[in-house]
Amino acid sequence: MILREGSKLVYHRLAWKEPFAPHLLQVLYEDDDMVALNKPSGLQVLPKGIFQQRTVLAQLQWKEWKMPPSSCSKRKNVQLHPVPVHRLGRGTSGLLLCAKTKLAKVQLASYFAEGAANAEKKRDGTEVGKERKISKFYRALVTGILEHDGDVVTQPIGLVHYPGVAEGLYVACSSGKPAMSKVCVLERLAHQNQTLVQVEIHSGRPHQIRIHLAYIGHPLVDDPLYCIGGQPKFHDLESTSTDISFAYDGGYERPLQPVPGDCGYHLHAHWLVLSHPTTNK
Repeated sequence: MILREGSKLVYHRLAWKEPFAPHLLQVLYEDDDMVALNKPSGLQVLPKGIFQQRTVLAQLQWKEWKMPPSSCSKRKNVQLHPVPVHRLGRGTSGLLLCAKTKLAKVQLASYFAEGAANAEKKRDGTEVGKERKISKFYRALVTGILEHDGDVVTQPIGLVHYPGVAEGLYVACSSGKPAMSKVCVLERLAHQNQTLVQVEIHSGRPHQIRIHLAYIGHPLVDDPLYCIGGQPKFHDLESTSTDISFAYDGGYERPLQPVPGDCGYHLHAHWLVLSHPTTNK
């Protein structure tokens, strides 16, 4: 029907029970401004889809954070505002950096934004003399044996239509946004036809490591979504009809094809180096 001025449209969402998700968050580092967590694989960072409460953000908000006594006299007006400042895929484990105050959030978010901007300048051949404020290093187990000990992947990443993902799926795409990943071989496991690699990312595009490693012919071991070339394993994107079955948790239509939130791949945020948001140490 056609709505008239003053009409209200109310949507009663079908209730569902969120699937199980690991909830233990190990605190690796904490001070007045930030906290570094060890996120387990299977735990989503921000609310999305069927995960609304079983997320890192919800746990940060539920936890009773206390400012250290040393900071109380100097920072009486500081309000705690615990939020993640970057994302890890639901299936990715490891270091997740979170801000505890709004000031720290703004500062740390600017570090990540600068990293993405610098990656774009480097891709265009522009010299970037500014020292990086944050560096992130991951460990990944990939299929196949990498020939070279090191590689730099600069394949742009963009969005394509994909069933079951409303905003589209990120893939290797020539018209996408610049991205840069440095790959370094740590160990070649010839008997398993696998390679353990370290990846340093100079930009933070969604699923960047999964896409870049797949693009160079070495997808992550057991990655349910991306295959060689940095494209989804399911190719017939346009002719897919909507499935009428619903997930076991009720009310949520589960896509038949793999989606980005599916777990199983081997990727771990191993370590990071950064300038402290307030002390610059």
